Order: sequence, then structure tokens, then C-alpha cells
Amino acid sequence: KIYFILISFFFISTNLNTEVPYFIDFKYVLNESTAGKKAQNELKKKLDTGIKKIREKEKAIKEEEKKIIQQKKIIKPEEYKKKVQELRTKISNLQKERNNLLEKVSQQRSKARNELLKTLNPIIEKYMEEKNIRMVIEKKSLLLADKKLDITKDIIDLLNKELKSIKLN
Repeated sequence: KIYFILISFFFISTNLNTEVPYFIDFKYVLNESTAGKKAQNELKKKLDTGIKKIREKEKAIKEEEKKIIQQKKIIKPEEYKKKVQELRTKISNLQKERNNLLEKVSQQRSKARNELLKTLNPIIEKYMEEKNIRMVIEKKSLLLADKKLDITKDIIDLLNKELKSIKLN
């Protein structure tokens, strides 16, 4: 009976060690991988450039608004209404332009994320197979875990070798 208990305990403890799930921080991988950083920088540059152009147009519209207000008493009421309507149309178009910019950048960010994840899945599967890992969990789903079970850095290194950049267009 003692031998049976010792042998059973040995097999149970061996199985417990192989069933330990490892974890990965996907957000960190997306933000810190070479391809992820390049994509984020490019998207940030596009967004900043677009917002700068929109702010310049806003400034021009505000100047036009001031001119219209100054001319209110000088010009005919019909002409004033026409100018105000044109100004409203410009403001509406500018709002549409801003929304289109934000939507486009958001779509490109989503596309880049999906492409990165599509490349990442086979890398993780291969890593799991090589290291005899049976389960990998997203870090944000964990409450506490041993840092030795974090495979994020290894996966980033493998991803950086595999994917240098992401096409955004």
C-alpha cells in the first residue's frame, strides 16, 4: 500500500507541474513589439497631421465668423443669412471630416491589431509545442501569478524576428 501511495503521489505531482498554465500580456506584445510600435507611431502621426489640418480649418472658420458678425449691420439681411448658412455648412463638413479621420485611424488600428494577432497565434502555438506548454492565458484574466510563468518577452522576441512591420493601407 505504501508503494502504491508513493507511486500515485509521484504521478499526480508530475501531472500537476505539466498542467500549469502560462500567461502572456497581449497588450504589452502589441505595444512593445517592433511591428506594433511602428504601426502605432505611423497611426499617431496620421492622426496628429489630420488633427492639425482640422484645427487650421477651424481657425479659418472662426476668422470668417468674426468677419460675418462685423458685417452684420453693413450688409443686407438676405446676404447675411446666406453667409451664415455657408458658414454652418463649412462647420458641418469639418465635423464630418474629423469623424472620418477618427474612424479611418480606428479602422487602421483594428486592422493592424488583427494582422499582428494573426501572425502571433502560430508563433504562440509553435512555442507551446516546443516548450510542452498546454495552456496560455491572457494576463488581464489573471489575479496573481508567478512571474516565471510569463512568456511575454519570449513571444515578443519571436514575433520581432517574424514580423518587422505591418502595412496599414
